[in-house]
This record gives sequence, structure tokens and C-alpha cells, in this order.
Amino acid sequence: MQRRKFIQNIGIGSLAFPLANFTEIDKIKLSNNSVIIPQGLKEGDTVGVVSPSSAIFETEPYEIAKESLEAMGLKVKFGKFVKSSYGHLAGTDEERAEELNNMFRDENIQAVMALRGGSGAARILDKLDYELIKNNPKIFIGYSDITALHLAIFEKTGLVTYHGPLAVSTWNSFSFDHFKRLLFDNEKINFTNPKNKGDNLAQTKNRIRTIQPGEATGRLIGGNLSVLTGIMGSEYFPTNWKNNILYLEDVGEQIYAVDRMMSQLQLGGVLDKISGFVFGKCTSCNPGGSGYGSLTMEEVMDHYIKPLHIPAFSGAMIGHIDDNITVPNGLKAKINATNGSIELLENPVK
Repeated sequence: MQRRKFIQNIGIGSLAFPLANFTEIDKIKLSNNSVIIPQGLKEGDTVGVVSPSSAIFETEPYEIAKESLEAMGLKVKFGKFVKSSYGHLAGTDEERAEELNNMFRDENIQAVMALRGGSGAARILDKLDYELIKNNPKIFIGYSDITALHLAIFEKTGLVTYHGPLAVSTWNSFSFDHFKRLLFDNEKINFTNPKNKGDNLAQTKNRIRTIQPGEATGRLIGGNLSVLTGIMGSEYFPTNWKNNILYLEDVGEQIYAVDRMMSQLQLGGVLDKISGFVFGKCTSCNPGGSGYGSLTMEEVMDHYIKPLHIPAFSGAMIGHIDDNITVPNGLKAKINATNGSIELLENPVK
């Protein structure tokens, strides 16, 4: 199994591995009352920037991240070890875990944002102080390899976190608008893809594909497919999928690997429990050059999702893309698979 290449400044984590079967785990750990929604942001608040995954070895990304967050009216505090390195990682496991714990402990920090993804977040899951995080709930945001942290924090504490741009992401008007409406304005957004035909007679970009029509409600749980399946079988993987909505994205995976990981979710009993399914973007996910035939991405999704007879669609603005929406992980939502919408049913922040 070859090590995957990092794509631009944002990579993803570990590949999938065989797991124990979860089909008999029906225990619900989180009731509606135990879900924690953090306080929203306002101008003048301080964001703590941490690096729980891969390192950045140049100075410019730090400068761009700081300038972007300051342009939102926020103050920025970089973590103690954010510029450290240990191989490809941004410091040792102990350093990266300490940095994240400290940001939740710091009363002067209102939100915590990952600097980048890459790989390595799963290595610190057993070193986080989940009781500290639960007792000091804050906005936590990032995506890609940060999926491991989103899933573990929600499973262990019930804290809603936010699958959205990293500090070094492209903060264009689209991504910032969704971020601001969600975390500053506390808006129950109804996410839909932009309708822009450009100079064409029909829309050719950012189209959605209905896999199975209909509407479904449930808590949004998911993130990066590779990272999500990579922690299956551990105590940090969500155990309550019943009547929840699974959302996924990925980057740089060959289609056979996506098929293998979707099979893992099926065999692990996850797919049989969910009420709805959303697949965002699988950026640079190609058949590969094996010389043999390949399934298409549509064929893979249809194979695993259509037999479930649940509302499902693909093409949402979630993933390794510039126009990336912020998804509240653990929040109640309703999806409409016919028009490709994700409507929040709860306020995203307090």
C-alpha cells in the first residue's frame, strides 16, 4: 500500500484497515440533551490556531492564515508547537495533543482552528483530554485529516464541531460567506450548490446528482472517507449511526480504493443504519493506471447506496475545493436529495 501524495497544502490521513463488525452495536451514547453547541463568534474574538496533523515548512502560509482571520475581525493566537516538526508531522504526538488541549483550556480563546490537514491527527486521539473539552466547549473547525478529531470529540463529548475551511484554505467570498452566516450570524442555513450557468445554456459545474430522491432528517456525521474508515474499530469511531445522515468527501483516491472503503462501511453496519447520505467532492479521484478496467464513481456510489432506499445525492460543496461550505458535525439537519439541499434544523451556535 503506497503512501499517498499530499495535494497542494492540504493532504489526508491514513488509509482504511479491516475492522470489527458494528452491526450489533445499537447503544445510543448521545441523547439529544447531551449534544453541546458552542458559543458563536463575534468581531474581536480570538481564534487559536493549532496544527494537529502535518507540518508546514514555509513561512508564507502562516502569514496568509493570520491575515485571512484578521480580515474577519478576529484576533489570532498560534499554538505553542504550531511551527514544530517531527518528520512530516507538526511536532510529536505529545506536543500536538498538548497544544490542542491548551487551546480548549485557555479562557481567552473563543474558537480553535486547524492550520492544515495532512495526516497524523488519529495519533493523538488517545492523548486528548475529552473531559476538558466537554467542560470548555468552543468552536473547533477544520477538515480532511481533522475528520478524526471531529468524530472523536463528538463521540466522547457530544460537542458539535465544524467541518470547514482550514486556516490555510482559500478564503474566498463563497467560503467566508457560509462561515460567517453559520458561526457569526447563527443562521440555520439551507445549503444548496450555486446556480451559475456562466455563458453556457446549461449548468456544467457544481451539479448535484440524485442517487435516490426524497427527504431525510438526522444528525450530520461524517467527513473525509479515508480518515473516517481509518479509525473504525476504535473507541473514537461513532457508535450511533441510527437515523443519522452520513456525509463524505475525499481527495486523491483511486476509484478502487473508494470502493473498498465504501465496502468497509457496508460490512461494518454503518450504511444499514443511516437515514440519508451526502457525497461531496472526490477531488482528483481517478481510475488509476492499473491497465485493467475500472468502475466509475457513479457505479460505486449506486452499488452501495441505492439498495438502502434512503434519500441520497452527490456533488455537494464539501471537500478539497476552494468553494467549501462549513458543515456542523453532529447538528440536526434535513436533506432533500432531489434538489441537493442540506437544511439545518437547529441553530449552529449559541
